[in-house]
Amino acid sequence: MKRKLLSIFSLVVFSHAFAQSDKFYATTDSESAKELKEKFPEEIEIVGAAGNQSAIFLTKKAAEFLHHNVITHGPGYVYKSSKEEALSAINRSKRSNRVLSFTIDQNAAVNSAIAKVSADNIKAHIQVLENYGTRYHTTAKAQTAVQDLKTKWQALITASGRTDVSVRVVDHFGTPMPSLVFTIDGTTAPNDFIIVGAHMDSITSNANFAPGADDDASGIATISEMIRVLLDMDYKPSKTVEFMAFAAEEIGLVGSSEIAQDYALDNKDVVSFVQFDMTNYKGSPKDIYLTTDSYNSNDLNLFLIELMEHYNKTGSHAFTYGNTICNYGCSDHFSWADNGYDAAFPFEASFSQYNPSIHTTNDKLSNMGSSATHAAKFAKLGLEFIIETAKGSVLAVSDLEKSPVEIFVKDKSLNYKLGTEAIESIVILDTSGRQLLESKNLLYSGKIDLNKINNGFYLVVFKTRSGKVITKKFILE
Repeated sequence: MKRKLLSIFSLVVFSHAFAQSDKFYATTDSESAKELKEKFPEEIEIVGAAGNQSAIFLTKKAAEFLHHNVITHGPGYVYKSSKEEALSAINRSKRSNRVLSFTIDQNAAVNSAIAKVSADNIKAHIQVLENYGTRYHTTAKAQTAVQDLKTKWQALITASGRTDVSVRVVDHFGTPMPSLVFTIDGTTAPNDFIIVGAHMDSITSNANFAPGADDDASGIATISEMIRVLLDMDYKPSKTVEFMAFAAEEIGLVGSSEIAQDYALDNKDVVSFVQFDMTNYKGSPKDIYLTTDSYNSNDLNLFLIELMEHYNKTGSHAFTYGNTICNYGCSDHFSWADNGYDAAFPFEASFSQYNPSIHTTNDKLSNMGSSATHAAKFAKLGLEFIIETAKGSVLAVSDLEKSPVEIFVKDKSLNYKLGTEAIESIVILDTSGRQLLESKNLLYSGKIDLNKINNGFYLVVFKTRSGKVITKKFILE
């Protein structure tokens, strides 16, 4: 009953804040809060600050300025239903990043999955979502789009004949638009969750015309293609895998914030979360850009780099990667990080070069080259991530050698031993993918001086003269 009363109260607060253009509570970074206060002294009140975050009470006018005038992808703020919730959010103690014990040993299953990815399927789905005309969170079309996606996902389940797969609608307090959650039950560790997400809503200054093809129809189409591929290969994970289509990201991460908070309150073990928000505009030289904001998981970013080094360095599924910064509350991964979970956000371009049409009436598929080959790369990375982290019971045994390389760090040196194979090169990368050291033409064992590297998480990439690529993570303390 208390939860129900809270729901009614939050809906009233939401309607009053957004429909009547009155002030509402939110959190943002302290620098943005101060800048808004200087520009709109009557439109914003800073009600509290902790660290680099501030709790604010602002008008829709100030929120729209923040959304459209900072170098960020998302709203730049996180909507809160009350002053107490905003203050609690900025004072919440964060869990320290744990070391994720992910390994890469599912070559056969991963290669089978990524070979099934269809850029044409992704393109067609982007067009379907664009054709609604708008998916702004308060419109009827937004709710229709969610229900239609549920029908699409349910049809995939029905065709598969699976009883361990389901889809559910999640209603929210802060928006009339629901979210959608697709679940593949884990076989042996069902209480461990691997989650990927994207957001269903779109936004422009004209709520009735917000096609949102890249932002974020591309992400929804990308995770839908992952679902199709996994069901097609009769994928059965050990951990529970969930795909989430979030509501109302554009007005303060409303859907993801509520779901992530519920998962945290229920003490659900979300092993890791990856967001796919804008995947189909190639505005920069490299293909996938990992965001490296302070709330992102360094260890999870390193694992995504490790996956790309292993599966996407050469061959028909090759693509390149870089790093970028997206700032405060830039997409739904922030909600999960804010609740203490390891979260990452691979993005379509550097943030200084992302799609200039987003949040306008020109965010259409036709302005992205009318194909989805770029988004297909993100679908492949997503499948690699899911299969290697959820470790399904039907996956093939690795064809890699057992423990092909041994490493340990001692006295600021990385000691290594790689069987009896000669090493062509050793490269050390940081969590942004930046190359720090490279050594070539080495013996099968030796050590590398790390005195010029700061403490932190790193990835070492071994390439043998026979062409094999082996990756290992290490911590320098």
